[in-house]
Amino acid sequence: MDSESLHKLLRSVATNKISVEDAFKSLLHFSYEDIDFAHIDHHRSLRKGFPEVIFGQGKTADQIISIMEKMLQQESIVLVTRVDQQKATSVISRYPDATYHEDAKMIVCKKKDIPKQGKGTILIISAGTSDIPVAKEAYLTAENMGNHVASVFDVGVAGIHRLFNHKKKIDHASVLVVVAGMEGALPSVVAGMVSRPVIAVPTSIGYGVNFGGLTALFAMLNSCSSNVAVVNIDNGFGAGYMASVINRV
Repeated sequence: MDSESLHKLLRSVATNKISVEDAFKSLLHFSYEDIDFAHIDHHRSLRKGFPEVIFGQGKTADQIISIMEKMLQQESIVLVTRVDQQKATSVISRYPDATYHEDAKMIVCKKKDIPKQGKGTILIISAGTSDIPVAKEAYLTAENMGNHVASVFDVGVAGIHRLFNHKKKIDHASVLVVVAGMEGALPSVVAGMVSRPVIAVPTSIGYGVNFGGLTALFAMLNSCSSNVAVVNIDNGFGAGYMASVINRV
């Protein structure tokens, strides 16, 4: 339950539009709801400004559907990350108004448009085309948290001149998310061009000594650009979420 919903409920009680008993029922699971295989954190919207996000990997389609059912009784939007096509088909058949973004492996289910809360534009940059799925996860997360989001894809250091053609976008951004695999060099380059925070996302894309993203992760952690912060390997969601938090400040 978000602050808008809670205020609406309290006003309805104050003006006798609903009874105290009905309001009590609405608040019965105000903190969390135990559905055996999950403890759903309904309080998170009030506490953090955005609902709990469902991590789909490792969950069955039925579990995802059950969690969404409870959340949608109180929330205006529900995001599900790391969902494959098979699970998504089952979820969409239950919630046809939801949208599955296959490239990002995300489901977005919302009852209404989310108002813009960010103070600037978040720019998502990917080093290579192969990094786009992680970049799209960041993009959709930031967008659905109420931000203006822009993107630039496939501008890695192997052809760095491509990046410079987008300098106007880069300079305009309030927060930048830079996604890269291989040697993970692009975030340092971008951070050296701007005074804004840069969130670096290492991906598992690369040949043998990329070690599933560890090489890119270590490179980003050792960046000589001081305005770089790093999230976990392939964690587009975490980068999009953090960018949104920064963009609200």
